[in-house]
Amino acid sequence: MAFNDLLQQVGGVGRFQRIQVTLVVLPLILLASHNTLQNFTAAIPTHHCRQPADANLSKDGGLEAWLPRDGQGQPESCLRFTSPRWGPPSANGTEANITGATEPCTDGWIYDNSTFPSTIVTEWDLVCSNRALRQLAQSLYMVGVLLGAMVFGYLADRLGRRKILILNYLQTAVSGTCAAFAPNFPIYCTFRLLSGMSLASIALNCMTLNVEWMPIHTRACVGTLTGYVYSLGQFLLAGVAYAVPHWRHLQLLVSLPFFVFFIYSWFFIESARWYSSSGRLDLTLRALQRVAQINGRQEEGANLNMEVLQASLQKELTTGKGQASALELLRCPALRHLFLCLTMLWFATSFAYYGLVMDLQGFGVSIYLIQVIFGAVDLPAKLVSFLVINSLGRRPAQMASLLLAGICILVNGVLPQDQTIVRTSLAVLGKGCLAASFTCIFLYTGEVYPTMMRQTGLGMGSTMARVGSIVSPLISMTAELYPSMPVFIYGAVPVAASAAITFLPETLGQPLPDTVLDVENRRGTPRRQQQEQQKQMVPLQASAQKKNGL
Repeated sequence: MAFNDLLQQVGGVGRFQRIQVTLVVLPLILLASHNTLQNFTAAIPTHHCRQPADANLSKDGGLEAWLPRDGQGQPESCLRFTSPRWGPPSANGTEANITGATEPCTDGWIYDNSTFPSTIVTEWDLVCSNRALRQLAQSLYMVGVLLGAMVFGYLADRLGRRKILILNYLQTAVSGTCAAFAPNFPIYCTFRLLSGMSLASIALNCMTLNVEWMPIHTRACVGTLTGYVYSLGQFLLAGVAYAVPHWRHLQLLVSLPFFVFFIYSWFFIESARWYSSSGRLDLTLRALQRVAQINGRQEEGANLNMEVLQASLQKELTTGKGQASALELLRCPALRHLFLCLTMLWFATSFAYYGLVMDLQGFGVSIYLIQVIFGAVDLPAKLVSFLVINSLGRRPAQMASLLLAGICILVNGVLPQDQTIVRTSLAVLGKGCLAASFTCIFLYTGEVYPTMMRQTGLGMGSTMARVGSIVSPLISMTAELYPSMPVFIYGAVPVAASAAITFLPETLGQPLPDTVLDVENRRGTPRRQQQEQQKQMVPLQASAQKKNGL
């Protein structure tokens, strides 16, 4: 608990912690907007084929003469007649289309712009034979998130949390703004991929930097606060998207604030815990003294010196200088055990989460309303998660959220399609549980990995989450084999993954591990415990011998 004692000495939760935590979590409001932005910027309005360029609508009998009807009597979205067709009067006195030769929409489409004046779908005609490109844009964004978690997670452990955050804010601002002015679809996808890379790193570094500057008893509060800020972003997205329906304006609006975040991030103070784990004791002392000054603890800060730090952080200095590497997660048995268990939790949570939230138009209600409902359910879900995390522990909270989410989704799969209210309610409840699972897994992962591997571990966990979000849309294609199959898969995965929690340690009230040795001792490795006991007995035996005059 040496480092935690140092934090308490320089102010605990003082003015510095309150200011920096607030400024670090503020960009997460817009992170939520970017993650589900394509629900609005890539919305699919009602559409049908445009008539041929040489068509004479007044002579042909209007546009309806070119449009065949589907089984529900609605105009086909992707086909038109090769020539205008009208049948004899129907029973109600109106003329009806008859069957005839059809062809694809070679002259483009006409879109209903009443709800969405402009989206990437309407601008680049991502419908019918090109409809897969719409999902490609979101998948490439998730690929960017995957790459960012791996690359920037590693760099943050090597270069520090603050430097990477500054770079990520600038990258998000520039790439998001460029996406708003993209002249074509490939360039748009490129800038969305770059945005995904930087936003993934922002989410990880936000949690890590805040947790490493906070005392033990406040870490759950910080994790829950982060989750609530993300939920606030979902509310904000619904309102902003309703007020700014044009996709370019909406993309620009959620990207420009990152220039402001980039400017003030230069005033962040780097994690003193990261400095100490990197063996940079001089910078550790400077950071702690600066925090003490901001917190009004000048006297306590002045009492800190190199000798005090060397005595307090002796273990970190002697065993915590290893280089962070993703391969270390597989080489070391203790880290490999954590990595494999946490990988299943990250994948399952993200897999089921994005299976629900990226199909808002499939609920049959207003897309803006369902966005608000999905954001609202996070509030009680994360409050319950916070209470369980603080009272019962991280493991019960993580297991309960995943199990309940999976059960809700599985029950949804056996309900009749016409029970819309019940099915939507279960989906909303499941989404709330998955949001609580995300809050817990972010906190939990940051607490089980040692300081020198914490950001790398979070990065690899987030990487597996992105794999889940990439695979999730592909599962929806199994509906062609059996309509309810995607729902069963989305529900079964989190239920199965919840079993991995039984193999993880509880971290409630425990200090953050600084070294791999701390992780192994937390697992109760007998050999390590014996070594530690022997080390502690040596000075005691020497002291006893000296007292006895030996």
